[in-house]
Parts: sequence; structure tokens; C-alpha cells
Amino acid sequence: MGKVVVVGTAIVCTAAVCAVAVLLMNRHKKKSGKWEKAIEILKEFEEKCATPTGKLRQVADAMTVEMHAGLASEGGSKLKMLISYVDNLPTGDEQGLFYALDLGGTNFRVMRVQLGGKEKRIFKHEVKEVSIPKHVMAGSSSDALFDFIATALVKFVATEGEDFHLPPGRQRELGFTFSFPVKQMSIASGTLIKWTKGFSIEDAVGKDVVGELIKAMERVGLDVRVSALVNDTVGTLAGGRYNNPDVVAAVILGTGTNAAYVERAHAIPKWHGLLPKSGEMVINMEWGNFRSSHLPVTEYDQSLDVESLNTGEQIYEKLISGMYLGDILRRVLCRMAEEASLFGDCIPPKLKTPFILMTPDMAAMHHDKSADLKVVGNKLKDILEVPNSTLKMRKIIVELCDIITSRGARLSAAGIVGILKKLGRDTLKDGEKQRSVVAVDGALFEHYTEFRNCLEGTIKELLGDAVDSIVVEQANDGSGVGAALLAASHSQYVGLEES
Repeated sequence: MGKVVVVGTAIVCTAAVCAVAVLLMNRHKKKSGKWEKAIEILKEFEEKCATPTGKLRQVADAMTVEMHAGLASEGGSKLKMLISYVDNLPTGDEQGLFYALDLGGTNFRVMRVQLGGKEKRIFKHEVKEVSIPKHVMAGSSSDALFDFIATALVKFVATEGEDFHLPPGRQRELGFTFSFPVKQMSIASGTLIKWTKGFSIEDAVGKDVVGELIKAMERVGLDVRVSALVNDTVGTLAGGRYNNPDVVAAVILGTGTNAAYVERAHAIPKWHGLLPKSGEMVINMEWGNFRSSHLPVTEYDQSLDVESLNTGEQIYEKLISGMYLGDILRRVLCRMAEEASLFGDCIPPKLKTPFILMTPDMAAMHHDKSADLKVVGNKLKDILEVPNSTLKMRKIIVELCDIITSRGARLSAAGIVGILKKLGRDTLKDGEKQRSVVAVDGALFEHYTEFRNCLEGTIKELLGDAVDSIVVEQANDGSGVGAALLAASHSQYVGLEES
């Protein structure tokens, strides 16, 4: 009887061990299957984001074609190709005291520069930043906003020290950077099309923003001439040209993106005015709205677009700019969490929050060179509240960062090559030693090293031998200093000797 009990117990124990082993095997299989699913999603995403050289050449060609169409007629292209009325870019000879006002968000800046010609350049520079109260940004009257700005400006002018010199009998002049959609009427006038960035002052729409500023300055007793109304991209081009006469284009790669370049005036069919003496005109491309069937758009980009405030618009911007790269990453991680249990059985609730992953966070993870990818782990913990992450999981995230960033940088490079192609500067010409410089501003280009390196490498890949004559260089503060320089190059005193 004792033997029977022992044998029975052994059989039960063996069965239990087998059951546990089967359970563990099934769990391992399930886990392995989930991991395989995550890798499958990664590879599928990589394929859909692919930007081989041939595809990039098609994107560059499409950019050139759209540029021609936008210059031919209003509404002829998704690229607005706006005439900026800037026909005199700074040369470095400018002298005197000039002001700038930069309005493009919840803060605005006022600044002054003292220019000393070729020798002294910008030898004095002061700036003050002012925060705009919310009730002014969303008020019922445009007077409140422009009165607030004019009051800050008059206070700033009052602090003008002896180091700044305005010749007797001369009027102060100002460049106005207004980074909202405007229909430009001349170098110093433009009507507001619509507000963005949290502003909503209805009675300002359709009004000349320079006229509104001038009236506000008159109300506070300030006598300043607005010499130029520009956007930040045109300002960046002006600042670039001031520092380097070979600058032919400027690109903003930051939260948003845009490009401007110097066009031959006779190559603008929709321009019906007198040709400028310089023979040139700066074109504000508004290239964020570029679209082409050659752009590698994925299901994640489509869902981001559908849920955005401007569905169907700014498709190129949504693929390459800092505003969106982090959220594309979030969307891919969402699918991996749902279909492959990337973060375990529970989906991190924070992962469902749009734009919780910002591009600077993505850059920090992408740049993580530590053996255990500690930065990635910390970001997952701090932002998504994922307390424990495996090294395999972290590696997948770095790979996703690389795919998204490479696509954005390579498409940006193709856009730049499209501009150079339009200008006939994408190939080497016998006997010519022309040098073409593209000035680039924006945090994405300046701080995201992997993005910048990929962009520069892709331009070399697309241009071949011609790349020796192409330079991409960092520009700084086009929206501030650039506006002051354009006030100088479009001054009412240009041509008069400094007294």
C-alpha cells in the first residue's frame, strides 16, 4: 500500500512539473511571438519610411517643378512662392542705428543694433524680451495688442545709451518680423490673413499690421519708421547674406520649417510691377506645404494629419519639422504597445497623450551612447511612467528614432537640392567657380546632431562632385538681427552719406 502511495505521489508530482514546464514554454512562446511582432512592426515602418537616392531625386525634381508653378501664377502650386518685396539684401556696407521688433509667439523681442560698415560690422547689440498677457493675445481689439507692443518699444528706445548714435535730423527705423500669415502688399505693408499660435484678435484680420503698429506708436508719441515687414525665414536670408555674400537661400528647421531664396526678378511671371534695380527678388516659399506622391507617407503620418488642426495641409512640414517628429515616434510605440505588448501587458496611459514625446526628448534618446542606454530608460520612466525597461526595448526605441530622423533629414536635404536645381547651382559648370551657401537656422538643425549630420551627408550623396561648391552653414537670429539689417538695406537714407 505504501508503494502505491509513493508511486501515485510521484506521478502527480511529475504531471505538475510537466504542466509548469508547458506553461512556461507557452509563456516563452507567447513572449517570443510578441517580440517578433514588435520587430515586424519596426521593419515594416522602416520600409515605408525608406528614402533611397532615386526617390530623393524625384522629391528634389518635384520641388523644382512646384517652384516654377508657384512663380507662374497665384494658386498655381501648393507652394505659395510669396513675393517678399525684399529686393536689396544687406551687403555689409550698412551703417547706423536700427531697431527690430520680432513678434511670433507668446513673447516678443525688441532690439537695436549699431552697424559700422565693412570694418566694424555689428559692433553694438541690445535686446529685451517681453511676455504678452493672455488677455491681450485673445482680446477683442487689435489696439490692445499694438498699444502693448508700442509701450514696450517706447520704453526700450528711452534706454538708448550713448554707445548708440543716431545722426541729427534722422528718423529711427525699424524692421518688423511678423511670423503670422500675411498678404504682403509692399516692403513695409501687409494684411493679416489669420492668427495662429494662440492669438485670436478678430478685428485685426484683414488689417495692415504695419499700419496698426504705426498708429499705436503715434499714440505713445514714438516717431519710428517701419522700413521692412518680413518673416523669420527672409530675415535669416538677410542675416546670412550680411555675413556671407555667397548665401543664396535660407532654411528654417525648428519647430516649424520654411525656406526663402534669391530669385532673378525676370523669372517671376506673376510679378507685374517694375523690375527692381537689383534684378533680384527674395521669394518666401512657404515650403512646409509642399506635397508630392514621392513623399514616403505612412499610416502614422496620415493619422497625425487627420487629428491635426490643419488636416491636408503642411504635409512636408509634418514629415520633417521638430513639432511632429516626437509624436510620430509616440504613434509607432502606441501600435507596438497594443499589438506586441512592448511595455508589458498594460499600455502606459501617458502614451495615449498626443505630443507628450517632444523632439528634444527624442534627440536625447537618439544621442544616447551609453552601453545600457540609460538616457532612454530615464526618458521612458520620466515621461511615459514606464518604471522598468529592458535593453532590447530601449534598442528598438533608438532604432525608431533613427528611422524617423533619417527620413526627415533626407527629405529636407532633397528640398534644399530642389532649390539649388531651380537656381542652376546643382551641377558643376565648366570654367565656373560659383559657391552657393545655404543658411540654416532652427533648433532641429542646431541641436539635433544626428539630424544635421544626416542632412549634410545626404546633400553630398545627391550632388556628387558639385557638392564641393555647396556649403550649408548655421545661421543665427534671423528673426531679430535679420529684420534690423533689412531695415538698414531698405532705409530711406540709403545712398546718402553718413553725416
